[in-house]
Amino acid sequence: MRIEILQHDIIWASPAENVKHLDALIDQHPGADLYVLTEMFSTGFATEPEGIAESEGCETLRWMQHKAQSCDAAIAGSIAIEKDGKFYNRFYFVKPDGTVTYYNKRHLFTYGGEDKHFTRGEERVVVEFRGVRFLLLVCYDLRFPVWSRNRGDYDTVLYVANWPTPRVEAWKALLRARAIENQCYVAGVNRVGTDPSCEYCGGSAIISPYGQTLADCEDGKECVAEAEIDMQALEAFRQKFPVLNDADGFYVER
Repeated sequence: MRIEILQHDIIWASPAENVKHLDALIDQHPGADLYVLTEMFSTGFATEPEGIAESEGCETLRWMQHKAQSCDAAIAGSIAIEKDGKFYNRFYFVKPDGTVTYYNKRHLFTYGGEDKHFTRGEERVVVEFRGVRFLLLVCYDLRFPVWSRNRGDYDTVLYVANWPTPRVEAWKALLRARAIENQCYVAGVNRVGTDPSCEYCGGSAIISPYGQTLADCEDGKECVAEAEIDMQALEAFRQKFPVLNDADGFYVER
C-alpha cells in the first residue's frame, strides 16, 4: 500500500479555500492508496470553534468523499465539527466507495483550552483498508501511549496534527517511539505556517516498525512524502520477534 502524507499550510477559517488548495495538491501526486491531511485541515486548529466549526455532513466531508472516489484512494484528516450544540475534533477516514469512518479526539489539549469547548471521544477506532488496519489518532493523543497501545488490532497508526514549532522535537521523538513500541508503521502529518496563536514547521514523517524514517518532509515547507506499507515484511517481523506477546495487560478508564 502506498501512503502519501500532505504537510500543508492552512488558511485560517476558510474551508473552501483550503479544500481548493488540497484538491490541487492531491492531483499533483496521483497514484496513492491513501492521502493523509492534517488536523482541522479546513479551518486551522480552532480551540474556540464557535462560528468556525462545520456541521456534520458538511461540504468539506462531501469533498473528501468525492475526491476519494475520483482518485480511487482513501482520504483522511480531521475537521472541527458541530453536532447538536456540541463540538468534536473529528478524524475522518473516507474510502473510495463513500464509506465514512470517524474518530473523535480523546485527549483534548487543555493547555490551549480545547477541553473548554470540545467534547472528547470515548471510542478507540481502527479501520481496515486494502489489507491494512489503521488506528486513527489526533495530535495530543501522541503523548499518551496507553491509548495508542497495540492490542494486536492494527498495523499502522495515523497521527494528524497542528503541533507547534517549539515542541516539534517531542513530536518527532514520540512518532518514532510509538512505531517501535507498538511494532507498527506510523504516519504523522503536521501542518506548516501560522495561525492566530502559533507557528508550525511540520516534521511530518512515515516511520517503519524498526523506527526507521521511510519518508519525511522538509521542515517549514509545504511538502508531500510517500512510502509503502509492506504487510508481508511487517508480519515476518512480528513472527520473528513477537514482542507484542509480552506486553502488559491494561485497561483504559473512561
